[in-house]
Amino acid sequence: MLSLDPGTASQSGRPERSCKQPRSPPGKDAKGHTRAVQLWDTVEREHRSDPCSQVSFEEESQNPPTVGHWKPLMPSKGDKEEAESGCQDAGGVHEPQSTEQLNMSRLRSSSVEIREKGSEFLRDELHKAQKELKLKDKECERLSKVREQLEQELEELTASLFEEAHKMVREANTKQAAAEKQLREARGKVDSILFAEFQAWKESPTLDKSCSFLDRIYREDIGPCLDFPKQELSELVREAVEQNTLTIEPAASQTVPVGRVAAEECGGPNGFRSQIVTKCALSGLPRTCKHRIMLGDSGNYYYISPSCRARITAVCNFFTYIRYIQQGLVRQDVELMFWEVTRLRREMSLAKLGFYPSEM
Repeated sequence: MLSLDPGTASQSGRPERSCKQPRSPPGKDAKGHTRAVQLWDTVEREHRSDPCSQVSFEEESQNPPTVGHWKPLMPSKGDKEEAESGCQDAGGVHEPQSTEQLNMSRLRSSSVEIREKGSEFLRDELHKAQKELKLKDKECERLSKVREQLEQELEELTASLFEEAHKMVREANTKQAAAEKQLREARGKVDSILFAEFQAWKESPTLDKSCSFLDRIYREDIGPCLDFPKQELSELVREAVEQNTLTIEPAASQTVPVGRVAAEECGGPNGFRSQIVTKCALSGLPRTCKHRIMLGDSGNYYYISPSCRARITAVCNFFTYIRYIQQGLVRQDVELMFWEVTRLRREMSLAKLGFYPSEM
């Protein structure tokens, strides 16, 4: 028989073997004691593997036998039936529990495997992402260096362009200043020569072309300005201008003789017209002739274009002014007279080139 000490039970509720050796009941020998110990070891092993035994042992630990009492070593028949039925029930319950535990263990192993594979996949993806980031960082660094290089080249190019532009502007300004200086010097020389010639003419004014002052003006201004395609009529116009016998009048409301010869000489049919579209008598070109001229007292009128009228008028204005000087009608300083003569010469040059006021 085996005694249990309630004080030796563990905190988990499982009974532990008593430290005291079981006493042999009276009338039994040592062989029976050994048999009891072996049975106790067998029961303890079944208790560890069978939940049914754990429950029974827990109940026994909760209700330990009284010290000094002995339990029968061999259970009775009724006890055997109850134990068998309990073990059968426990075995029926244990079988689905084992299947469930197996399934749970399989699920745990599957989840562990999935976690391991997921972790490995994530590590691979992280490694790939790190590689891509390194490549992108290198590309960004390369592009940044290229941008810095381009910006530096652009700054250098801009600076060189500005420097070249400033250099060109300085050179242009230098050349312009030199040209203006040369022009002023040339004008000063020319003006000084012309002024000297004008002063010499002013001391004894004359309309003779032999003097140096009028000779220059005839060659440079008067001659080219009164040089028309119709040479014969041009000579007559020049003589009339020199003798102050030329008349210019508008073509409106004027009566002229109509005839075959007169029409040819005067540039076309004449009548009461404000604007006559016919050939200009001096240029021979079809133009709108608003004015006509008469040479002396001949009574013949010649229709002229606005351009020819501007050229004749410019020469007449010049001769009128120098006649006033010759007659002593101009009361001005010699220098002012010279600048007025210069202005009249400029008008002759412009008319010669075809520039004239639009009202002509």
